[in-house]
Amino acid sequence: MASNALHAEDDGLICPDVGGWAEDKYRLLALYDELFSTGMKHKWDQRVYIDLYSGAGYSRIRGTKTVLKGSPIIALAVTDPFDKYIFCEEGPELMAALKARVERVAPRAHATFVLGNCDTAINEICAAIPKGSSNNKVLSLCVVDPFDFGIKFETLRRLSAVFVDFVVLLAIGMDANRNYANYVEGHSTKIDETLGNTQWRERWKAEGIRRSDFRPFLATEFSMSMA
Repeated sequence: MASNALHAEDDGLICPDVGGWAEDKYRLLALYDELFSTGMKHKWDQRVYIDLYSGAGYSRIRGTKTVLKGSPIIALAVTDPFDKYIFCEEGPELMAALKARVERVAPRAHATFVLGNCDTAINEICAAIPKGSSNNKVLSLCVVDPFDFGIKFETLRRLSAVFVDFVVLLAIGMDANRNYANYVEGHSTKIDETLGNTQWRERWKAEGIRRSDFRPFLATEFSMSMA
């Protein structure tokens, strides 16, 4: 997707700041959304888009006037729209801005808005997914883009009870470096909950590798859990 297709006009609603790298992230996500929504159109009866950290729908590149369309608005703009959209966001102000933007850019979209943290609102999210059957095959695309390495793996496990593809951003860089001692030597259960296991510490210590390799190690551990 061209850069200008990701840009939006400032509409005066809340618009959180993001780093400049977000533009590349959204371009890749837009490509995947397009491939998924069109490629699966004639293979499944319903295609569902789920965004666990929806945000406000727009964001601004920090230190600039450039406004970017966020993951929910990008998903609404695909050539072959999804049959249903489920947007989860725990910030009331962000959710209000998202609702206004969705109504403006895609008033006919079948959208469900879930206000709350995705980990605690997982029952409501799951209940919003259409029930699949032999006569109604349902496939979901779940986008997971948290601000830190804080998603609980049990949330993904719950969602995987139905047919679903996941696109997950592992935001582990700053978090893993800043809190390394607390995660490895302390009693924090944050990474245990994200990876869905408590054995990663033993594997990390047994590896005997450099601290600088902690991030790729966590990425590998997450991939193992997903498998």
